[in-house]
Amino acid sequence: MTGTSEKAFPGTAGTADAGPRTGSGHPARHRDHSTPPWIFVVPALGVYGLVVLYPSLAGMMYAFTDWSGIGGFSFTGLDNFRTLLDDSRALESVGNTLLLTMAVVVVQNVAGLLLALGVHTTIRSRALLRLVFFAPAVVSPVMVAILWKYVYNPDSGAGLNGVLGAVGLGGLRQDWLGDPSLALWSVAAMVVWQYAGYSMVVFLAGLQGVPAELHEAARIDGAGSWQRFRHVTWPLLAPALTVNLMLSTIGGLKLFDQVYAATNGGPGTSSETLSTVLYKEAFVYGKFGYSTAVALVLALFVAAVSLVQLRFLRAREVTT
Repeated sequence: MTGTSEKAFPGTAGTADAGPRTGSGHPARHRDHSTPPWIFVVPALGVYGLVVLYPSLAGMMYAFTDWSGIGGFSFTGLDNFRTLLDDSRALESVGNTLLLTMAVVVVQNVAGLLLALGVHTTIRSRALLRLVFFAPAVVSPVMVAILWKYVYNPDSGAGLNGVLGAVGLGGLRQDWLGDPSLALWSVAAMVVWQYAGYSMVVFLAGLQGVPAELHEAARIDGAGSWQRFRHVTWPLLAPALTVNLMLSTIGGLKLFDQVYAATNGGPGTSSETLSTVLYKEAFVYGKFGYSTAVALVLALFVAAVSLVQLRFLRAREVTT
C-alpha cells in the first residue's frame, strides 16, 4: 500500500512542482514586456519620413534657392517669392484657380446632392443608377480629359457640337477648348462630370443616417416635402456637406491633370492654374527653385483655406 500511495497521479503529488496555475488549471505563463509596442511602428515611420517628410522639407529649402534641377545651387532669400508677385502669368493663374475652384465646388456639390436625393428612393433601378453615376470617379483624370477632348471636338458634326446641331441648336456650337473665354469653364464641366458621383455617394451616406422617425414626426405635423428637407434633412446633412466641400475645394485648388491633358493651360494662359504653372516652371523652363516657391505658396494657401473652411463648417454641424 505504501508503494501505491507514493505513486504520482495526474493532478496530485506528481504535478505539485509544475509551478503556479491559473484559475482554469493551466500553468501560468509569464509575458515578456521588454519590447515596447512602438518599435513595430518604426519601419513604417522610416519609410514615411524617407518618401514624404524628407522631400517636403527639402522642397521648402529649395524654394529659397536658384536650383535648376541639376548641380549645385545658392540661396537667394526671398527672391523667388518676389518674382512670383511680379509674374503676371502666375497671378493670372491664381485668378483662374479660384474661379475654377468656385465653379467646381458649387456645381459639383449641387449636382451630387440632387443625384443623392434622386437615388435615395425605392425605385428598382437605384443600385444601377448609383453605379453609373459613381463610375466616372474611379476613371483616371487623364483618360477623362482625353475622352472629353473628343466631346469638345470643334468640328460642327462631331461630339457636343454634333449633338447640338442634331437637336436644332446649331447656333450654340463653339470651339469649347479653343476659345479663351470658354476653355476654363469647359474644364470645370469635365471635372464636375467626373466627381459629381463621388459627392453623391457622400451625401447618400448622410441621407441614410437621417432617422426615419424624424421624417415621420414632421409628416404627422403637416410638413410638406420641402419643409421636411429644409428643417430635418438639410441640418443633419451638415457632416456630409463638410466632407464634400473640403474635398472639392482642395481638389479644385490643386487641379492639374485634367487642365494639362485637355488644354495645357491654353489657349494662351486662359486656363492656366497654379499647378500647371509650377509644373512648367520646373520641367519646361528648368526653374526648380522658383517652381518650388510656387508649390510652397500653393500648399500654404490650400492649408489656410481648408482650416478656415473646416472651422466654419464644423460650427454648423448638428447631431441627432
